[in-house]
Amino acid sequence: MRIIRGKYKGKRLQAPKVIKARPTTDFAKEALFNVLENDYEFDGLEVLDLFAGIGSISFEFASRGAKRVDSVDIALQSIKYINKIANDLSMPIRAFKYDAFTYLKKPHYKYDIIFADPPYGMEGLDKIPALVFEKEILKEHGMLIVEHDKKTDLSNHPNYIKTRPYGKVNFSFFE
Repeated sequence: MRIIRGKYKGKRLQAPKVIKARPTTDFAKEALFNVLENDYEFDGLEVLDLFAGIGSISFEFASRGAKRVDSVDIALQSIKYINKIANDLSMPIRAFKYDAFTYLKKPHYKYDIIFADPPYGMEGLDKIPALVFEKEILKEHGMLIVEHDKKTDLSNHPNYIKTRPYGKVNFSFFE
């Protein structure tokens, strides 16, 4: 994994093999951040990264100037890795060991951007947008982005805006 832009542009990070995660590809991550750059100034953003895995998205937001990034994952090894790298690089990332759905049901904060990358084909994936908007976790003009495979269709949610495909990766956007 590498950080594409910002303060740590080009920095390669190698997660321990014990972490079982499917990180967002560099190609898809770069495309996603190109889209976001049209709508957001990254300096000062407050971001929630659900199903954070090895923290690829969290590190990218922090490198680009996000003020706060909260990373949530159920795997303790992922949390330890993200916190170690964030500490080593003095990034404003805090990683929490939680089930993402439990975290969403008991909101702790409001965010400018929420990114969710659940396991592809996960049962209940469609509940993520419902919980985010029901619990009012996004700030005004905030955005939810859900990464998923091409078989998943989230377009029936009332806050759905668009889906952008990048190879095998799809991002659905909600406002």
